[in-house]
Amino acid sequence: MSEEMKQCPKCNSPYGYAMGAEIFACPECGNEWNPNEIVEDAGLTVKDANGNILMDGDSVVVIKDLPVKGAPKPVKAGTKVKNIRLTDGDHNIDCKIDGFGSMALKSEFVRKA
Repeated sequence: MSEEMKQCPKCNSPYGYAMGAEIFACPECGNEWNPNEIVEDAGLTVKDANGNILMDGDSVVVIKDLPVKGAPKPVKAGTKVKNIRLTDGDHNIDCKIDGFGSMALKSEFVRKA
């Protein structure tokens, strides 16, 4: 076997070791990969409540009343939000809602318009 180590594409650990002729494994995360295969970076994938994939610039509709801390009223179900931006994290949609301003939403509470 080769003594060569390769960086893990999943966790970026430098300790990926050869398991066979073309398979490498990572001792830190358990990922196995073939370095000769072309791997497409999927990037950030965010899905709405119905499983539709959302993209930057999409319009979405809020599916349930969402209470807003510090606001006297909630964001009502059926509110349309235009031109969303996707982010990493728990609240993965940044947007502006009329009457509320800039806000972060969870994708599980919206559907694609």
